[in-house]
Amino acid sequence: MRDFDENEIIHNLKIDAHAVGIPEGAAETFIERTIKDAKKSLKNRSIITESDLHRAILKELKKYHADLAYVYENRDKII
Repeated sequence: MRDFDENEIIHNLKIDAHAVGIPEGAAETFIERTIKDAKKSLKNRSIITESDLHRAILKELKKYHADLAYVYENRDKII
């Protein structure tokens, strides 16, 4: 993957995980697997948009924790 700040995504996901009450260790596991699998799903694309990245991360998060996926999906809409 190119031109994205993986550390920023991880940081934001940790904040979201904390907000929904996921224990830190579990959150780190979910996030690590999510990022790894999202990268794998996008590795053959020559251009990756922010929307592509968002969708790939969301798809993977849904496998691990529905509430965390919901918060991630609606991050910019939650007040």
